[in-house]
Amino acid sequence: MNVIKVSNKASSTSRQPRRRVMFFSQSFLFILLLLTQSYCCCQSINSNSNSRSSTTNNNNYNHKIMMSFSMTSSRKVTALFAFNRLSSFHKKSQSLMGSSSSRSIIGYNTQYYILHENTLFRGKIKGRINNRRYISKLLCSNHLQEDPNNRNVAVENNNSANNEYLVQARNQARMEKNQTRQKSLDEDRQRNLRIKRLLHTDAATTSSENSSTSNNSNGNNNNNNNNGGFTIPNMYAIRVSVDKELREKLRMNGREKRGRVFIEDDTEGCTTLKGLKFELHAFFRCLKKSTYLLSASMPEILEDGSIFSPGAEDGKVKTDYGDGEDDDCMIDQYANFHPIESDDDVIHLFEQAQRFFEDHNSKLSSDASNRLKRPSLLLHVRKDPNAPKPPPPPAYLENMANPNDTESMTMLSFYSFPPNGIQDAEEFGLFLRKVWKPFNALGRVYVAKEGVNAQMSIPTNVLANFRQCCTQIPELGSYMENGINIDPIPLTMEEFAVSGDMDGKPVPPFKKLHVRVRQQIVADGLDNSLNWEDAGYDMPPLEWHKKLKEARERRKSLSIEEGSDGSLNNDVPLIFDCRNDYETSVGKFEGAIPLNTTNFRDSWEVLKEQLKDKPKDAPIMTYCTGGIRCVKVGAYLSQELGFTNVSRLAGGIIAYDRTLTKESPEEEPMFKGTNYVFDGRLGRQITEDALGECISCGTKTHLVSNCRNTNCHKRMVQCINCRDSFVGTCSHACKHRLSNDKNLGVVNQEPVVESRYDNVDDYSLGHSTPPPAFYSEIEKNTAHFIGSGLHMLSDSAQGRLLKSLTAISRDGRVLEIGGFTGYATSCFLEGAADAAEVIDNNIGIGCREGGAFVMSLERDQRAIDLAAFHVGSLSRYGNGEEASEVLSRLRTGDATPPMIEDNVVSFTYQKAGCEIVRVTDALAFVEAVASGIECASMKPFDIVFIDADKTRFLEYVEACLTSNRLLKKGGLMIVDNVLWKGVVLDICGAADISQENEELGKNKDEIKKSRRARKLANAVHSFNRAVVQDERVEVFMLPIRDGLSVIRKK
Repeated sequence: MNVIKVSNKASSTSRQPRRRVMFFSQSFLFILLLLTQSYCCCQSINSNSNSRSSTTNNNNYNHKIMMSFSMTSSRKVTALFAFNRLSSFHKKSQSLMGSSSSRSIIGYNTQYYILHENTLFRGKIKGRINNRRYISKLLCSNHLQEDPNNRNVAVENNNSANNEYLVQARNQARMEKNQTRQKSLDEDRQRNLRIKRLLHTDAATTSSENSSTSNNSNGNNNNNNNNGGFTIPNMYAIRVSVDKELREKLRMNGREKRGRVFIEDDTEGCTTLKGLKFELHAFFRCLKKSTYLLSASMPEILEDGSIFSPGAEDGKVKTDYGDGEDDDCMIDQYANFHPIESDDDVIHLFEQAQRFFEDHNSKLSSDASNRLKRPSLLLHVRKDPNAPKPPPPPAYLENMANPNDTESMTMLSFYSFPPNGIQDAEEFGLFLRKVWKPFNALGRVYVAKEGVNAQMSIPTNVLANFRQCCTQIPELGSYMENGINIDPIPLTMEEFAVSGDMDGKPVPPFKKLHVRVRQQIVADGLDNSLNWEDAGYDMPPLEWHKKLKEARERRKSLSIEEGSDGSLNNDVPLIFDCRNDYETSVGKFEGAIPLNTTNFRDSWEVLKEQLKDKPKDAPIMTYCTGGIRCVKVGAYLSQELGFTNVSRLAGGIIAYDRTLTKESPEEEPMFKGTNYVFDGRLGRQITEDALGECISCGTKTHLVSNCRNTNCHKRMVQCINCRDSFVGTCSHACKHRLSNDKNLGVVNQEPVVESRYDNVDDYSLGHSTPPPAFYSEIEKNTAHFIGSGLHMLSDSAQGRLLKSLTAISRDGRVLEIGGFTGYATSCFLEGAADAAEVIDNNIGIGCREGGAFVMSLERDQRAIDLAAFHVGSLSRYGNGEEASEVLSRLRTGDATPPMIEDNVVSFTYQKAGCEIVRVTDALAFVEAVASGIECASMKPFDIVFIDADKTRFLEYVEACLTSNRLLKKGGLMIVDNVLWKGVVLDICGAADISQENEELGKNKDEIKKSRRARKLANAVHSFNRAVVQDERVEVFMLPIRDGLSVIRKK
């Protein structure tokens, strides 16, 4: 971690002199740090005004700034306050300052940190003031380096085009913004829930409330009732209405036409105008967008106790004065409302509401129907006639067509190098997103301090409006060199949808608008920024075309080979293709010399080598895709290498293609092949020439694509045949990697309709291997024959878990206590069979004496009969369709369950054995096995599943723990129903369900209130509390279905 540490502690020998440092030097020391740039040195000031040291270390533009200081207590606070002001900057930092912490950390993409000790300084500094300019400038131009002593500041200037920290800073800012918004929403939600809870509690005590009020002769308190030790605060009921004009302006829905707002007494909503408006915004959210006026009045109480409020749409009603005339008058029902314009008006309003409430109730008996429950008032919201009018829409949006109605999309590009640069690239990027939003613009735009670089798709029917918009933006406007490059042929919406390529699949060239902030709009790798206005002659496309034709004829007359440097002949210009090798390989101008670079930043060394022996007045012509790279190449050739006859193709190949197609269509293009473009199309074919060589077979082709192996994603030239045979990959290795991904279902998946899930439980089941249909038939049979016990079955998630745990156990041996109709028994038997496949089982089919074996204990005869039929079907037919069909016949009467008369019925499934045992007391049988009285030769189990009497859970566990005859050491006990329908929360007081009970269904409400449910919940909770404290076991509770406790015997 790179650290700046500014210490405010000094040694005893230097403390006294430093205390006499000037006040302003101390207070703004951090500002000096942040404003200091390259080629500067650090000064430490002492009381004698003597310069202690001044050092500048110039080594490859790496400069370090060192400073340390100390100050007195009174001045320290001021300096720290200045530090904290600068430590909070917009969208580019994160500040971690705890109330009890003595250190603040400012992070910039986790690469840049400023640590300052005692930042809070005994609580004297409160709050922070944003300043987002200085630090952002510093961080955009410098990297910070840790000083070995951790007491000084080290700043290293590095102009490398590393944009990662900018991206992470934006992500951090976006995350913090979302967190702030979520926090605000949570606070509103908690406030609303509190108001709702208070209202419900208040309603439950209305009768006692009225009695209390009638006995209160002075009428001081109305709502401060004690309900079980909880004091109900005063609540004001406010009926709010919004006038029609404001509703139409804000497009408010019917719910927001009028409503009630409840405000607690002694809150800001009762004392300040700002607080009152905040309370209104919680219900009338649209009011946040407008300026409005408030007026209020006391309510009119009807005979039934309800409050009358004006109901006409416009707040006016007709009235007849009884003079017999037909000209009825319109009366404004809000004329008597008093304006609310200040905090004093708000305080007076609520005091008046309190007095009105007390006076009104004091005149009525305690059982009067028109008594008020709480102080009430009427509030009216109307439009402010003096509010400033919104600015008119920009001229470029007037009479603009609907971009959604376009029939085609136009591809375009442009770049801009404003002379003064862009002061705040982040803010300018946000501005571009905002002004381009009405156009439904798509594309990729890079914004940096040096300028703008854009490749975009615009709906053709609003293209003229978009161009007008761009010309009105100062940073673009006249600085868009050669204007906007527009592709000559728009793409229909059908063509646009498939004109791009993504891993061999047709996609649009752009799917959305991305405006990204970068250090440079084209990463050039230069140590110093050049003057982009001095970049040679910007040659128009037709003049360029003529010059190239003349150069071609001149080369023929001099017998100069294609692409050579002209052998120092100044009559033949040097034509440099400034693009990368993969671009040049599929298309270039006749006679051009490719630089064959992999990245643009590699161009400078190539140019030096190519031009080392050329005279400074040699004619040099450069070109690229859209013209922006030629600006930088032209500036470098003119300013760094000193060439005086430099020209570049205005607008690049895109402008050349458009101009020649539009103005001279009869002319043969001097550009041959395909122009590579940086969008989903990857190329626009200008001529039929195939210049590229297939990376796989060497055949001439014009096709450019990216390797479909996403981890490779190499740009390549590949013919159509090899693209098919290599499945869009660049090599056999990538093809093999892609084949492996196919086997995993990673690629080439058919589009499916995604299911929607209401909760995480449904989502989990939707992304888990489903159980065989066999188990669904067990559920249906149980519902048909023992419907009242259907809830006792394991569900699919629990069944799959039990099967998996059995399959990974040591020997696949399970004791099930409470088998019911065989659902869990069948799951255990499946898992035991899987375990038997991987265990060296020399005794054949599992049984009591050894091997994979399941023993199920049950006492209900009906359940035993059904379980025997279900497990027997699994034994005979497996768990496939045949077994499912056999089980379904049971409900139609085509099959009947066996009548089991024996106490034990045995089955086998593959190599696993199974017994269903009838018992009258399962606990007595378990304890007899544990003591060796029963089944003395039986080998112990790996898993004991307990789904029996809830009141005796502890006894079952104890039997398993006291002897290794029943459960192996290290074995698992799985106990079902340990959450008991959630009632355990009620028992342990973990939740207050008094408010929620009214909203629950009747059945659930009865379950929670039943004595039996609470008795069992008490037993389950006691078991959970006891077993987790037992040092002989390890417990992990799973909230699956009704709760499973997985208990491992140590």
